[in-house]
Parts: sequence; C-alpha cells; structure tokens
Amino acid sequence: MTLDLIDKVVAEGAPLGLACGRLGLSLRTVQRWRTSGVGDDLRCGPRTEPANKLTAEERSQVLAVANAPEFCDLPPSQIVPRLADRGEYIASESTMYRVLKEEQQSRRRGRAQEPQARRRPPERVATRSNQVWSWDITYLKTSIRGVYYYLYMVMDVWSRKIVAAAVHESESQELAAELIDGAARSEGIDLKGVFLHSDNGGPMKGMTMLSKLQTLGMVASFSRPATSNDNPYSEALFRTMKYRPTYPDGSFGSLAEAQAWVEKFVRWYNDEHLHSGITFTSPLDRHDGRDASILDERRSVYAAAKGRHPERWGSRDTRAWKRVQRVHLNPAYETLLKLREDQAA
Repeated sequence: MTLDLIDKVVAEGAPLGLACGRLGLSLRTVQRWRTSGVGDDLRCGPRTEPANKLTAEERSQVLAVANAPEFCDLPPSQIVPRLADRGEYIASESTMYRVLKEEQQSRRRGRAQEPQARRRPPERVATRSNQVWSWDITYLKTSIRGVYYYLYMVMDVWSRKIVAAAVHESESQELAAELIDGAARSEGIDLKGVFLHSDNGGPMKGMTMLSKLQTLGMVASFSRPATSNDNPYSEALFRTMKYRPTYPDGSFGSLAEAQAWVEKFVRWYNDEHLHSGITFTSPLDRHDGRDASILDERRSVYAAAKGRHPERWGSRDTRAWKRVQRVHLNPAYETLLKLREDQAA
C-alpha cells in the first residue's frame, strides 16, 4: 500500500525523493523494497514496550534503594553485590545505572567531584628573539638498566636556538635554576618579562626554580598536566635529537660521553640544521637576524632561474621563501584557524 501511494503521487508529478521524505522514508529504502519483491511497507508496526520493562513500583524501589543512607554514596557496581549478600535482588547493575542516568543521578555520587576541565595555557606570541623560551628535561640511557642521565635544555621559541643545555646525573630544581641562570649570562640580556614555558614537573615548579625566575624577572608558564602538546617546541627538539643518525643505538657509557655528544649536537643544531619551522634557515642565523637576508637571496636566485626558463613555471610564482614573522605557543582556536587560512593562501 505504501509503494502504491508513492507511485500515485509520483504519477501526479511529485518528485520521488520528496514523496519518500513525506512518508519518513529514504529513497534508498524504497528502492530496496522494490527489488526485494515484497512490494509493500516493510517497517514494523508501532513500537511496543519490552516485556521485561520495570514497572513504576519497581523503578521507584530502585531509586529508593540507591538513595538510601547506606547506599547514597555508592555506585550500582557496589550496591548490587551488597544486596545480593543480603539475599535481595531488585534490578541488574546495568538497569540500575540506566534508571539513575534517566533521573540524572548517575554522576559522581558521594563527595567525589566531577572532573574539572583543564584550561589551556595562555597563548604566547614571539615576534623576535628572547621573548618566549621553552624548556624541558629528557632521559638519556646509561649502561645500567633503570639508571639515566638527565638532559636539561632551553630553547628560544622564535628562533629555535638552543640557548642552554646541560647533562646531569640527577633531576632537581637547583640544577634547573642554574641552567636558567647560565642561559641569562650566555645571552647577555636582561630576561625581565621573558616568558619561560615548561611542563608541570617537579624541577619546573619547585620553590628554588620559581625564586630564580622571580629574581631574573621572568614569567613562568606551565603546560596542563600530562599534555605534551602544550610544550611542542621542546618535544619536537628532543625528537630531532634522538632521531639523529649519530645518536647512540644503545646507551651512553659515561656522563662525560653524554655531555660531549650533547655539546656536539647543540653546535650542529644551532649552526647547521635548516629548520622547517623557520623556512629552512638555521636557528643561529634567525636568532641573530640574518635569516631575512638569506631568504631575500633565495628569492633572487629563484627569480633569476624563472627568468632563464619561464616555461618551467608558467603562470605560477616561484617559491615564496617567506619569513615567519610571528611564532605562536599554544595558540587559541581562532589563531589556529587564521594560521591555516594564511598557509592555504
């Protein structure tokens, strides 16, 4: 009968899709019914209540038991076995959960608090060197199982330059404070107002470390707990380091060996590594402001190449070699959208 009705309205000029939609059917469903050969509505009749549905009295009993003084702080997973030990059965555990959920009582019971949403750390923007620093600590394997050396490393977010690095046999806030103090001396600048971002580790938030930052006038910034994406520049730096071909396959034989390797890596990374995040210039060139002239020279090279063989480019522009003017740490959602639009343009 349903298919006959659809055929009738279609014959009168109604679109097939519209006719199906008015009856709460999709075009694909009607086509399936036709090919099945049944030739009529295959939907079930009015939905009936399941035979095992709780009665109103049983539902009230579930709520009364769940909210009784002895059970009001417990979840159904604790209530059901306790009732069974007393020789009582009211409803299954899943049914009790469902009833409590329908009554909006399935959330944290007792004094347990709801999980709190962790706010993103504030967005930091660097437009030059020594505005925003990021630092972290990573493990370096030793020849003794379960024993590690600790690599402390500070980088400038704008230039990606490693401004300080040290390897120690322990992890402590005192050593971290010494590292930041050394970075201030090596850069030879006033660090007042510089943002220093890190994760939530003990050395990062210890009183000695925070006191040193206060003395230097730096502003501490921290990631959310267990959220490595909040400190992406340091994490990416460690990945680059540990995927270097010269990184030991096994372990470092001594502290001196680890320190020598890290010193060589820092020199390579700052002086020679062409970083993709800063248009393939070296961190040291960018830190010292030489990247702009390097990129200008690259554009000139490409313009000359196009002049010699314009047919190879056609109407396309040459590679932009565009200088990154702003570097964002933990950008807001709106900033991310804007950055993606700029990249697509």
